[in-house]
Amino acid sequence: MSFERLKQKVREIPEVSSWPQMLALIERTTHQDLLSVWEHPVAACQSVGGSAGDALPVAAAVFCSVISIHLVDDMLDDDPRGDYHRLGTGAVANLALAFQAAGHRLLDEAPAPAAVRAALQASFAAMSLGTCFGQSLDTQPVGSEAEYWRVVEAKTPPLFGEALRMGALLGGADGESAARLARLGRLLGRFIQVNDDLADALEAPACPDWQRRHNNLPILYALTAEHAERSEFCRLSLQVDAPEALAAAQRILFRSGAVSYCTLKLIEFSREIRALLDSLSLPATCPVARLVELHMKPLHRLLETVGVEDPMALSLS
Repeated sequence: MSFERLKQKVREIPEVSSWPQMLALIERTTHQDLLSVWEHPVAACQSVGGSAGDALPVAAAVFCSVISIHLVDDMLDDDPRGDYHRLGTGAVANLALAFQAAGHRLLDEAPAPAAVRAALQASFAAMSLGTCFGQSLDTQPVGSEAEYWRVVEAKTPPLFGEALRMGALLGGADGESAARLARLGRLLGRFIQVNDDLADALEAPACPDWQRRHNNLPILYALTAEHAERSEFCRLSLQVDAPEALAAAQRILFRSGAVSYCTLKLIEFSREIRALLDSLSLPATCPVARLVELHMKPLHRLLETVGVEDPMALSLS
């Protein structure tokens, strides 16, 4: 299924076709084969015996949801790159609502039995409500690692889990098979969140995560774990607008064990994902397996940089 076909599906909604700001946001959104979460329903649909075309309504609905999530998340994070600076807070909030509503419209018009469409609507609503709840939790600084995992579980896994569930349902899977794929998606969501946190913490110039330090796992680790440079890291982490302070803080992320800890969590999650994937009985496992492998590549590259000769074997054994 082409990305252009997906976007066209959204543009065909009458209100969207007459709304220049929605159209502009659709065109601006970038796509990564299989890595973009709206590709996940396609992989799930194909894995249970459906076709890419069967999954189009769900893929388009997830695409709309992702745009909505990003619009709101930028406001919640006070991201200086957010569209609300250009368009206004009220206008962006209204656009976010419109994209969520467009997702529901697309699912309601899916060429599927009424019972399946009802299940899709319930799944999409659960995904949206769960993500919004997680975003709300994420607006407050977490005080411990336990609180961090509570926020992560609420914020990221619902999107990935329900995307796989909905794709499986449109592909003709029964409820139990769809639920197992949803569990795989939730595990993948945890993996992706930690991977994104690690990438953000090591990014230069400093990303917005440094303004909300306790909500990023490696930064949280370096702020709270017992290590020799904890006080220095706390001081530097407040000065990361200065390139030299950011570089020094990032070096401490390595020396303190923060990067190693995140890597171990990624390995742990990758093994859980592989075990669940191997336990699935699907007509065609390859599409979902390929999706998983692509998401694991950053971990494999990280392991290679520290001299692991066979990173795939380590992360999947």
